[in-house]
Amino acid sequence: MNTFQSSGELKASAREHMFGHYGTAIGAYLIVMFCITFPTLAAAMLTNPGTAAGTVIYYIISFGISVLTGVFVSGNCYLYLKISCGYPVTVSDVFYGFKLCPDKALKIQVWITAVSYIANIPLMIISYQMNHAAQNNILGTAAGLMLPYSLAMIFSYAVSIMLSLIYQQAFYLLHDFPQYSARELLSMSRRLMKGHKGRLFYIYVSFIPLVLLSVLSCGIALLWIAPYVSATQTEFFLDVIKHSDPHKIYAE
Repeated sequence: MNTFQSSGELKASAREHMFGHYGTAIGAYLIVMFCITFPTLAAAMLTNPGTAAGTVIYYIISFGISVLTGVFVSGNCYLYLKISCGYPVTVSDVFYGFKLCPDKALKIQVWITAVSYIANIPLMIISYQMNHAAQNNILGTAAGLMLPYSLAMIFSYAVSIMLSLIYQQAFYLLHDFPQYSARELLSMSRRLMKGHKGRLFYIYVSFIPLVLLSVLSCGIALLWIAPYVSATQTEFFLDVIKHSDPHKIYAE
């Protein structure tokens, strides 16, 4: 009978492997955040969310940026796989996604982003209506949209979390099986996560207290927490792939 590691054991293993690597991990984290945040802010500043056209243009640009993050996600997975496996790492490892099958990383991210954006359509529409009502001082309309807005946001987050639970492993699998197509990697990730989504969700939830405490440091502590989370997620992947039946993962 396969014995999977507990959340506490995975975190302990992550802390052990991260010892001496936090500087590199933080540097990589800051680079990725800059590469993603700067164009996102630029898109928000260059578009007018008060108009329908401006809103559509913003979301199109945002979609493109989200897709491009797939290459960085791939590089991030490579960085933490090296850390977990005891190999030397450098900050430049986060760019490895541009070298290893970047087209597949982008295709994986296109699927994840597309589903996420489709689920986000109600929130987009309600957000535009609220913004339009606020600009025209229609306070009653804006207040009346608060409940639909909250429900749409909850639905959007729920879908995003589910996508992460099901398909996040595809980026790790890309580095182990670069010969497979993006569609095959997504299918493998889905099969790999059967019976394990609850475990990964529990790991995510267990980090909430640390994230909340980071508020006391004005978010600075996230520079250490984010790598810790990534390292733990990598340990989870290695644990699952090690104990899973390969015939069930690779079978079509």
